[in-house]
Amino acid sequence: MKSLLLWLIRFYRRNLSPLRPPCCRFIPTCSQYALEAVEKYGAGKGGWLALRRVLRCHPFHRQRSVQYDPVP
Repeated sequence: MKSLLLWLIRFYRRNLSPLRPPCCRFIPTCSQYALEAVEKYGAGKGGWLALRRVLRCHPFHRQRSVQYDPVP
């Protein structure tokens, strides 16, 4: 499961992300955060951390500026 998640994230970063303008409000980007979280914590906890992060990355989030948010 971990290798599948890592493959999906890398696929997104290589093939889909370049088609969009940069829009992530966090440093590191959400996809980099997801890679680090899944590599460090595995598919379960890392996937949950990545999902929570992606759900917070939208223009209506209460934090208005770019925010540094590393993997715990």
